[in-house]
Amino acid sequence: DRALAFNIAWILDPVVFGDYPPEMRRYHGSELPRFSPDERVLLRDSIDFIGLNHYASLYAKDCINSRCICNDSSCIQGSDRAIRGFVCTTTEQDGVPIGEPTGMSLSFVVPRGMEEIVNYTKKRYHNKPMFVTENGYSSPYKSFEDYQHDVKRINYHKSYLAFLAQAMRDGADVRGYFIWSLMDDFEWINGYSLRYGLYHVDPRTLNRIPKLSANWYRDFLRNSNSLNKNYI
Repeated sequence: DRALAFNIAWILDPVVFGDYPPEMRRYHGSELPRFSPDERVLLRDSIDFIGLNHYASLYAKDCINSRCICNDSSCIQGSDRAIRGFVCTTTEQDGVPIGEPTGMSLSFVVPRGMEEIVNYTKKRYHNKPMFVTENGYSSPYKSFEDYQHDVKRINYHKSYLAFLAQAMRDGADVRGYFIWSLMDDFEWINGYSLRYGLYHVDPRTLNRIPKLSANWYRDFLRNSNSLNKNYI
């Protein structure tokens, strides 16, 4: 279940090290651009921190050295192979989902994934300062009451923050953490159907109504004594 952790290397390796991962060079060869020595120095000197957006984890299986059977078609040879990659991903194993479902079809609650991706980034990129720039939960329910009394969102952030704290205790240089999102907003192709916000936005009046999670996060930041007894 480390698919997302390893997936960041093709993005960050060129920026941090000035080259693509060896695995990519092995399979893509001359298809990939090369950086000059001056460009490598420029890239390395321009990076002050690494920002991680993390929501969920997936099971992954290699499509090159093992027989890959899953619903994803990325193991099928085709003209888009270079884009789709050489891995297939799935949300379940032996019919058992990787975690509790959320409002996003491929996003399941897997708190340990936070610790995994932070530790992987720490090790691969020599513990460069990190910020968790996005981490959030979209409710799978549709009723107004569920959006307001969003205990599952609170539990999501509690568990993900606990694994993040463990990674920090193990030495990860994490400087900040940002919840996605302050308010329910327009979520790209999903429009307003996904609601990640700590505040509900009334579509008729545009009034911003705090959810239970907004009060919980306020108390969390304040280290309030009421943190563990009022949010159930």
